[in-house]
Amino acid sequence: MNESLSIGIPALVVSGFLGAGKTTLIRNLLEDAQKSGHRLAVVSNEFGELGIDQALFGQGGDGRYVELEGGCVCCQLSGELLTTLHDLWERHKPDRMIVETSGVALPFETLVTFWRDPITQWVGEALAIVVVNAEQLAEGRDVEGTAEQQISSADLLVLNKMDLVGKESVGRLESMLEEMAPGTPIIHSVNSQVDPSILFPPQPTGVERPKTRRELDMPPHTHESFEAEEIVIESGISQDELMAQLQQLTVLRVKGVVRTAEGLRLVQGVGPRVQLVSPPSDLPENLIGRVVAIRRVNTRHD
Repeated sequence: MNESLSIGIPALVVSGFLGAGKTTLIRNLLEDAQKSGHRLAVVSNEFGELGIDQALFGQGGDGRYVELEGGCVCCQLSGELLTTLHDLWERHKPDRMIVETSGVALPFETLVTFWRDPITQWVGEALAIVVVNAEQLAEGRDVEGTAEQQISSADLLVLNKMDLVGKESVGRLESMLEEMAPGTPIIHSVNSQVDPSILFPPQPTGVERPKTRRELDMPPHTHESFEAEEIVIESGISQDELMAQLQQLTVLRVKGVVRTAEGLRLVQGVGPRVQLVSPPSDLPENLIGRVVAIRRVNTRHD
């Protein structure tokens, strides 16, 4: 019998605020799984992303990648997540499982899904990994509220984009994280490069994987409200004009694909920082010319 079936497969809930680097982390883990021969299944619940993440993962025809839309997996879609996870298990028998939450979701409530029947029968260790944008933390930008709640419920923190902050800031950033999540391990990364053996450590044969949290610890479910707006960008716009237009939006996150005068560009923006890079060659035509902008609204919901 496959060892992963006998001891329960490892599972990750990958969370983090908008633009922290969750999708890049998972893309790196997918590439590693392809090289190492692991069967990795991914459920993604990115907020207002037009299916762009699925295209970036290159998993459009792979049944082991599922995108959930129309809500948040930590509340509105929790039942659908349970069904989706078990369907993936029944159809593919993966030996690793990842749930990527929306950038506005809370990881702990999603993690609880792995303790529910029938999921708990085939999952072993389940960890909440929270990716933190080091630049955002250093600037104190959008740290309170959702981002702080995400950090405080992590089993492991990935302090990402370390190339965007000075070495003199490292101690202060780690102290900030320690204050929000006392005792939680912190690893540093650039471009969300993390050794997979840290996230999926080797498991000795016959040793059962422990559950990591107690369900009684679950805090009341409440988080901030966000909205996504789709913006249509006409083909042929210059990159300078596009950058100026996007930077005037004053939103938390922008993401999309635009055909500029200089060629096709993938738009990736977090706060005031916007990047235009070359997209994958097989990007679906229906994504081109569409950009999603995500902003916080002033109400809260349970």
